[in-house]
Amino acid sequence: MTHDPNITIREQTEEIEKQILHPKACLSSASRGRARQEKPDDVRTCFQRDRDRIIHCKSFRRLKHKTQVFLAPRGDHYRTRLTHVLEVSQIARTIARALRLNEDLVEAISLGHDLGHTPFGHAGEALLREISPGGFDHYKQSLRVVDFLERDGQGLNLTYEVRDGIVKHSKGKGLIISENIKEKPATLEGSVVRVSDIIAYVNHDLDDALRAGVIKKAEVPRDIVKVIGEAYAKRIDTMVRDVITTTIAAGHSNVGMSAEISATVYKLRDFLFEHMYESESIDKEFRKAKGILKALYEYYYEHIDEVFSDIPSEKKRDRHRMVCDFIAGMTDGFALMTYEKLFLPQQWTVI
Repeated sequence: MTHDPNITIREQTEEIEKQILHPKACLSSASRGRARQEKPDDVRTCFQRDRDRIIHCKSFRRLKHKTQVFLAPRGDHYRTRLTHVLEVSQIARTIARALRLNEDLVEAISLGHDLGHTPFGHAGEALLREISPGGFDHYKQSLRVVDFLERDGQGLNLTYEVRDGIVKHSKGKGLIISENIKEKPATLEGSVVRVSDIIAYVNHDLDDALRAGVIKKAEVPRDIVKVIGEAYAKRIDTMVRDVITTTIAAGHSNVGMSAEISATVYKLRDFLFEHMYESESIDKEFRKAKGILKALYEYYYEHIDEVFSDIPSEKKRDRHRMVCDFIAGMTDGFALMTYEKLFLPQQWTVI
């Protein structure tokens, strides 16, 4: 296609989307827009701009120093929260392209879905849920990050579709694709990310557990291996192909897995909870991490001006919310360094 000088690059891209994407895909030109209206970019579509804003924000950079499962790992090959979102993005884009869905939208949701995760992985999330009066969920915090906390309170002003995908990606121990309309993403692209998230983490967490010796290869149930394969790449390939074929067979009415594969994924997730996430060796370290964050939370609640000295007193009414945001934004290393500075004796230096 030759470029028409009378239309912008963005408009040309939007026209290409109309020609090649599936009728049920979310077109950039059909986005429900942003909370604050902005002038469209001449080159990038709205979802491309969202992706770029996420990649360039501070919260995204901090993900490289936040735990996936293993706390502050010294090994170079263990996953972090950053490598997790990159793996989710790769899987989601593969599925989206095969289904002729909007790759830019799935990429933006994938890269932004864990921006609100705490230090020390789910140990941090559990602690903030226990101690904060308003509770805590990382997916809600991710939305809070992009809506408010980034850019000194202005937020990233993302599109409705990206924000919806971010806040509806989480499953916990629930269904891969929820039947609850309030939990189900508004776009097929959002559902692709929700499925890709579990494909990524059950596979790379098992891979890390095997590397760490927390799980032995012989302990992985044979009925799981028989269905999805033993090798890391084979397991992902089996799941991805199943999502693609199942969704096409359903006429793109929903993104999902076949009964056999979804049942196997649930078995693998349950196996990981029992032998890894809730295992004694991991839980022992999680308890230490929760103790650190609890001490930091209580300290900063009582010494709010040490962090928010430039904020007027009348705006510090919700101390819990402010401290919760501060703790959630920490990296593992920053939390450990701050705890050491506040609560451990420092070496005396004579100058």
